[in-house]
Amino acid sequence: MPEQEKTDDFRRQLPSVDVILRGAGAPLSRWGHARFCTAIRNELSHLRAAIAAGEKPATLPEDIVASVEASLTAADASTLRQVINLTGTVIHTNLGRAVLPKLAVDAVVRAATRPSNLEYNLETGARGDRDSHVEPLICELTGAEAATVVNNNAAAVLLVLNTLAVDGEVPVSRGELVEIGGSFRIPDVMERSGCALIEVGATNRTHLRDYERAINPRTAMLMKVHTSNFRVVGFTNSVGERELAELARSRGLPFVIDLGSGNLVNFGQLGLPDEPTAAASLAN
Repeated sequence: MPEQEKTDDFRRQLPSVDVILRGAGAPLSRWGHARFCTAIRNELSHLRAAIAAGEKPATLPEDIVASVEASLTAADASTLRQVINLTGTVIHTNLGRAVLPKLAVDAVVRAATRPSNLEYNLETGARGDRDSHVEPLICELTGAEAATVVNNNAAAVLLVLNTLAVDGEVPVSRGELVEIGGSFRIPDVMERSGCALIEVGATNRTHLRDYERAINPRTAMLMKVHTSNFRVVGFTNSVGERELAELARSRGLPFVIDLGSGNLVNFGQLGLPDEPTAAASLAN
C-alpha cells in the first residue's frame, strides 16, 4: 500500500469529537463542555500532524481524553514556582522582591477571605475611601501631609505628570533620563502622560541655572529623578532636591521627586549602602 494511503487510513482511525465526548465521563464535567470540546479539537489536530510526520500516536478515545485532561491541567496550573535565591541580591526584583512576614501574610488572608469595610465607613454608614486604611500609616512613616497608593512607580509618575503637567513642559536633567526595569523610560512615561519633556544640562553636569533658563509660561512643574543603580562618576554635577524645591517655590511651580524605590529605611544604620528615603526627600 502506498505511504500516503497508509497515512490516510491511519487518520481515518481517529475518533470523532462526539465519540470522545461520550466516553469522557468525569473530566468532561470538571472542565465543561465548551472548553473540553476545544481541547479535543486541538488534540485531534496535533494527532493528524503527527500522523502526517510518519508517527503512530495512540488514537483510542480514552487515550485522547487522558491527553486532553493532562493539557487542561497543565494550562490551569500556576505559572509561579518557588525558587531558591542564590543570586547574592537579597531583595531581587525578578524573584519576587521582599518576602512577607507571617503577620502580613495572615492579614492578607483575612482580608481576602471575608467581606470587609474596604470602601465603607462604619461610623457614617456611607461609602468610604480605600486609601483611608493606609494613608495615615504612610503619612506617619514619611512625614507626608497626604498619600495615595498605586500599583507601581511608573504608574505613580504617569498619574502625577498627567495631573499636574498635562499639556505643559517639565524640565528634567539629561543625566536623569533613565530606563528602569520593565523598559519604562522617563521620556516615554512623560510622553504618555501628555506633557512635554524639556531636557536641561548635560549627561554628566547639570546646574541650577539650566533649570532657571528652561522655566517659561508653559512650564508646569519641576522634576528630579533618582537614578537608582545607574551612576555617572568623575566630572559631574547635579542639582540637589532642596535647591530645586526652593527654585520651584520661588516660581510658584510644583516640584516632584521620582524616588523610584519608595524606601522607608535608613540603610546606613544597617551597615548597607546608603539609599535616599521618602522621608528625607519630603523634608527637602
